[in-house]
Amino acid sequence: MLGRRSKQQVLAEIPAAKSAPARAGALGREQLQAYAGLAARLAGSGSAFLTGPAKSQAALGLAAAATAEGRRVALLECDLAFPALAQSLGLFERPGLHEYLGGDAEAGEILQPLVLAGPASGRATEPLTCIVAGEPEPKPVALLDSERCDHAIERLRRAYDLLVIDGPGLEEDRDALRALAEHAAVTLACGERREIPKRLSVKVAGLVIFD
Repeated sequence: MLGRRSKQQVLAEIPAAKSAPARAGALGREQLQAYAGLAARLAGSGSAFLTGPAKSQAALGLAAAATAEGRRVALLECDLAFPALAQSLGLFERPGLHEYLGGDAEAGEILQPLVLAGPASGRATEPLTCIVAGEPEPKPVALLDSERCDHAIERLRRAYDLLVIDGPGLEEDRDALRALAEHAAVTLACGERREIPKRLSVKVAGLVIFD
């Protein structure tokens, strides 16, 4: 069944950046404050699955804000069809989740630390742990709906205070979306109001709206 957008609560409104960021992924103070408010609302949830047009931007913002508060956070990129995290943050493109799910990499090999700088460093006590998607896979449903993926996500949930899952877009395979959403305490749709469809292919706890 498709979820209706009209009944969904707006959990955060992310302001537009006043100037171009000094580096990719950098957050301004107002944006960081908005994400910090979202992180506070999700405190105790343990995991969040993000989808929608601005999912990657929101996932990074949420993960950075929670890390800045001193929480142990992992950011997991599960959009195997359209990987973007490695390039945007200057991380190694592989090995990543794809390689791990295919049995070509061990768990410890896919964890990449990202030391936050500027306002996002906050009270961070350790780096943000990032797991990039790895080699693109145009048909990722079988990998994302596998026992190996289930076990990987559960291990991350146990190891970190917050696991942020940057999932496939709303236009991607519904089975992949639902398989990942099942692992998260909350699912969020992210983007401008006009970009988020009125009917969603997964049930969401709320919206993250971008100005």
